[in-house]
Amino acid sequence: MAPSPRKSLATSPQRRELYFFTLYRGLEAALLALVAFSPVGDLLLDIREPAMLQSIVALYMLAAAALIVASYRSQMSAPRQAALGLSLDILVAGGILATTTGSQGGIALLLLFNIGAGALILPQRAGLGFATGAALVVLGDSLYHRTFDPMNARPMAESVMFSVTYLATAVLCELLSRQVIESQALAEKRGEELANQAEINELVIRRMRTGILVVDGEHRVKVCNEAAWGLLGKPSPDRQQLGDIAGTLHRALLLWRQGRGDIPKAMTLAEGAPEVLPRFVSLSLTDNLFLIFLDDSRIYSDRAEELTLATLGRLSASIAHEIRNPLAAINYSVQLLEETTELPEADRRLLEIIHTQCQRMNGIVQDILGLARRERSQPETIDIGQFARRFVEEYRASHPLETDILQAVSERSTLAMADPRHLHQVLTILVQNALTYGRMPGEPAKVTVAVRSAPLGAPPELNVVDRGPGIPPAVAEQIFTPFYTTSEHGTGLGLYIAQQLCEANQCTLVYQQVPGGGSCFRIILPPGMTLMREDAPSGRLNLA
Repeated sequence: MAPSPRKSLATSPQRRELYFFTLYRGLEAALLALVAFSPVGDLLLDIREPAMLQSIVALYMLAAAALIVASYRSQMSAPRQAALGLSLDILVAGGILATTTGSQGGIALLLLFNIGAGALILPQRAGLGFATGAALVVLGDSLYHRTFDPMNARPMAESVMFSVTYLATAVLCELLSRQVIESQALAEKRGEELANQAEINELVIRRMRTGILVVDGEHRVKVCNEAAWGLLGKPSPDRQQLGDIAGTLHRALLLWRQGRGDIPKAMTLAEGAPEVLPRFVSLSLTDNLFLIFLDDSRIYSDRAEELTLATLGRLSASIAHEIRNPLAAINYSVQLLEETTELPEADRRLLEIIHTQCQRMNGIVQDILGLARRERSQPETIDIGQFARRFVEEYRASHPLETDILQAVSERSTLAMADPRHLHQVLTILVQNALTYGRMPGEPAKVTVAVRSAPLGAPPELNVVDRGPGIPPAVAEQIFTPFYTTSEHGTGLGLYIAQQLCEANQCTLVYQQVPGGGSCFRIILPPGMTLMREDAPSGRLNLA
């Protein structure tokens, strides 16, 4: 099916100009047909060759109709069609001037519009060329009459003025066409930039963690991003009224619009959804559009907790520093008393308790100071398989295991980016916890430091696995919370410090229950930071 004229015209400004140009040519052909085929022509002109004039006009009408059809159906370019039509116009004008007398002024004026319209579509040189051709036709007709028919000759100045007008019209229309093309190109560029900016804004709004709603004056939801959709309980798209989606928010907005609403308090908009803090903004002076921000209250809670922990860390570090001196004095005094030979056994037992608690307090002080003075991560490329084996050897040398079992397992050499000091500290905390709590009653602890080599491109893993009783789910949810502990001898800071050190190295520390009993603390190194070496030998170290 052939395309409609409107659809084709909308594709190019030149096509639209060409279409209207051809319509004007059809109007010209109709006027000339009225002159050539009706008695009106005898009243307006002196026709010397009626038969030739009618033939020229008939052919012109057929050509004009063909050009109208070709303007929106043909694959020929617009400048080429304009050049073909303008050539036809000039030839027909010359033929009419040759077959009539007294028509020079009217034909010259009809050509003026054709020259201007053609210059809007054609390049500058082509436009000037056709203007020159039209000027030569008018001047030639004038010279012919002055030579062979002086009685009907028109003033030569008139022909010269028409010629100059043709050239000036071609130049001005070409400049106008250039400005129109530049303006349209600029408008298209600006339109594309605005469309891209609108798409970026839409994507940013859609991906924001803050919920955003746009409602009109009747509280119909116009815009809803993903965060707001989740905070509203994921309502159906068919529900557009804010009152149907979240009645509490609807009433709060009504009170705010009436000026009677206080600062909105936290509210729950759907069952199972978190609390949100709404904020309202009017987008227009006529109260026809409103913007609603829905802030997840958990974000503020997390920020408050971070500030609290930071402040508590600084305060605790100051206190811990002041505690170290008296604690050292107490510990030294206990050691001196223990050297006394006449000390009763009951008192010696009390000194042992004091010494044990002093060591525990010193451990808490060391953990707090280490957390407060944590140095910036300095990652480097390390072979975590060799690192795990070397760590086990060093730990075995400095911590007698007696009947406990500690082993390192690595399938192959695996390179990763991490700070060796931080990774050593994390493994120390995890292995100490595994040897202390990861044992069945009356049995030795069995702890494995395993390097898991993932497929190429995936992050490697470093696991600390024990075969103890495991951690209850209720406790596992809070094991990384600072100062949380289930042991009377623990500080509740070990796993928290290990997690913070992992985050400083862009690693992830997670806990997983081991099927069949036991616990697994998994360190996942960041993706894209590892290189695999297939030719390295695998290693296994068993230490008892």
